[in-house]
Amino acid sequence: MTDSESQLHEAMAAINRAWRENHPADMREYLHPQMTMVLPDFSDTVTGSDAMLAGFEEWCTNPKVVEYDDSDEQIQIVGNVGFVSYRFNMLYERTAYRERSVGRDIWAFEYIGKKWLAVWRTMIELKEQRTARELSV
Repeated sequence: MTDSESQLHEAMAAINRAWRENHPADMREYLHPQMTMVLPDFSDTVTGSDAMLAGFEEWCTNPKVVEYDDSDEQIQIVGNVGFVSYRFNMLYERTAYRERSVGRDIWAFEYIGKKWLAVWRTMIELKEQRTARELSV
C-alpha cells in the first residue's frame, strides 16, 4: 500500500470509527463542506456536511447496531481524487423490528490541504431483510 493509499484508508477508518463509537461529530474533519450522499437506488441526495452529520447523529441515537462487519476494501487513487469501497454486513434493531443490511459502500475523496476529504458517497447492491421483534410485556 502506498503512503497515499494508507492515508486514504486511515481517513475512511476514522469516519467509520466515529459513527461506530457514537461520536459522529468526529467525522466532520474528514468531510468536505459540500459533501453529497446519494441515497440507495439514487432515490434522493443529502447535500452538505451538516446534513450528512445530522443523518449520522440520528442513526447513532435511533437503532442499536447488533452486528457490523466490513470486508473487501478497495482503494483507487487518480491524481488528487481517491475512491474507497467496501462490502458491509450489518444487523440492527429498532423497537419493532430487526433488519439485516448488506451491500457495498462507495466513497469519493479529494486530497485538499494535505488531507483526504470525503466529497461523495453512495451504497450499491443493497439488500435488506426485516424481521419483527418479539416485545416482552
